[in-house]
Amino acid sequence: MKFICFIALFLLPNASSALEATPQDLLQSIEQIVEGIIASAPGPLRPNYVFKVIKNIITGVPAQIANGLANSICSAVIAKSKDQTPDKYEPNLQDINFQFRTACDRREYSIEDPSSLADDSDFDPTKKTVIFSTGWTTTVNNERHDAFSKAYNCRGDTNYLALDVGDYINTLYVWSAQNTDKIGQYLAEGIQHLESFINITDLHLIGHSLGAQIMGSAARYYYDSTGVALPYVTGIDPAFPCFNEGEELTTISLSDADFVDIIHTDPGVSGQYQAYGHADFYVGGKFPVQDACNNPQCSHEIVWKYYTESVYPNNERNFLSKRCKSLNSLQEGRCDGDEYPMGFAVPHYLRGRYVLEVNSDKPYGKNATVDYTDPDDSVCGSCEELKK
Repeated sequence: MKFICFIALFLLPNASSALEATPQDLLQSIEQIVEGIIASAPGPLRPNYVFKVIKNIITGVPAQIANGLANSICSAVIAKSKDQTPDKYEPNLQDINFQFRTACDRREYSIEDPSSLADDSDFDPTKKTVIFSTGWTTTVNNERHDAFSKAYNCRGDTNYLALDVGDYINTLYVWSAQNTDKIGQYLAEGIQHLESFINITDLHLIGHSLGAQIMGSAARYYYDSTGVALPYVTGIDPAFPCFNEGEELTTISLSDADFVDIIHTDPGVSGQYQAYGHADFYVGGKFPVQDACNNPQCSHEIVWKYYTESVYPNNERNFLSKRCKSLNSLQEGRCDGDEYPMGFAVPHYLRGRYVLEVNSDKPYGKNATVDYTDPDDSVCGSCEELKK
């Protein structure tokens, strides 16, 4: 904050303004000065890009440094002593459930024996099935599941199962991180039970943050138990601290399933920086602060809004990306090749790193058309729609 105020002394009318200004005020002032300087400079410099760099230096880099240190400490502690979680916070199989969400109802089925789910009149085993897990400090009844279930119910071709992990990722972060492995093991067992009445090739696992690490763990345990890889796993900004490739808590990666796509919105802070999937999408490049946000935490959370937007009919191609090294390369037109959708309609043959830009407000996808379906304003997939 001292560094921000120091810059503000040169950008605001007087020093007292700097002391009274909010971070947002300071960022807006920096933007105005940068735009003025670059507008008068020769060459193809882009004011928005330069401001994005400055904004991320101020708000993102300190968080990247702090979380990088936290990751190293956490990994070292876990490697030295794997059993860090007190017994009362360790996952119990009896507490883990599938929550089947329809437009108007939520019904719980034990992950240990979900056979009664097959008898639910609203569950259609001929449809695709999505299982979604949210991240740290969340429980099953939250706005993320509300948004995802509404989107998939709007499509009408998918059974939506929210993974209910109780309070096991709603405790201290290091304990929650360690719990993802055991929860993943239990989920793998639950998926094997689901196989008795669903087609496993139509199953899609999705997770946000720690939820992404749960899904990676589940896919690995499933393969270890069956010798068969799950078809499709999506990680949306998978949690970074404590998770590293090949270590005690290993991160979600392309080895976990036949196709693994990963969306990065807060790389190097709360989310993974490295490209570990078959296809990795860097929204706005590798900056840790999204255009719609003023801090990394917002950037880590907004990813689920991007994804749910892509699920709705008419929105499947809102988020078009190109295989590219950086946002700067993309903006300068140096990334050749076709554009590919991120999110719901991602082609499973994609390989490599992809970059895209988004809007700072809804619709977030820059390729949204006049037929765009607004996730908040549309009643599609809601109980309200059924009551009409």
